[in-house]
Amino acid sequence: MTNLSFIYNRKSVRQFKDIPVKKDDILEIIKAGTYAPSPKHQQNWHFVVLQNKEVIGEMAKIVTESHKKIGQLAKNEKDFKKHMSVINYYTCFKDAPVVILVYGSEYKMIEYSILKENNAPKEILDVLLSPQSAAQGIGAAVENILLAATEMGYGSCYMTGPTHAKIDIENLIDFKKEGYELMSMIALGVAEDNTPKQPPRKPLEEVITFID
Repeated sequence: MTNLSFIYNRKSVRQFKDIPVKKDDILEIIKAGTYAPSPKHQQNWHFVVLQNKEVIGEMAKIVTESHKKIGQLAKNEKDFKKHMSVINYYTCFKDAPVVILVYGSEYKMIEYSILKENNAPKEILDVLLSPQSAAQGIGAAVENILLAATEMGYGSCYMTGPTHAKIDIENLIDFKKEGYELMSMIALGVAEDNTPKQPPRKPLEEVITFID
């Protein structure tokens, strides 16, 4: 039987030891990300690596303040508290020795451009965009990174929530790349001992349909 333990052993890790990650390991892990499939092989990704503890800590504060600001749109205190109850999931990267910011660019769809120039109906154009191909390419790269990290003995956590503070984060790290925006981030490091177990998966019969 094929050994797929590097897949089944992966889990989201939110507690990390204060141990640096070797640069060569970071490069190898991200290299694995670049071997993911992408729409029409456009490789629409860019990775920014943060290792400065002060910058990572400040980024966590920025995400917290952004989350609070958004939460203040809630109509009552109960909803605000519920909104704030997930903040630890948004800032669990704060103690990681490495945070990888994952940027993505627009997927340049030739067929969409042609049809739009020829006044195709909006419903046809919407169908073409509905798979969100650019995001799918980024997700594939992230999954490769998570699996590579697991295989190399590291813990990781994939997050999209913090991106609501993307403008302030980009100002903090002084990074902008034309045509790219922050899509997600990955906390990376040596996992603390006895981190929570993997949550259960849905039964296969619930998520698979065979059609003969």
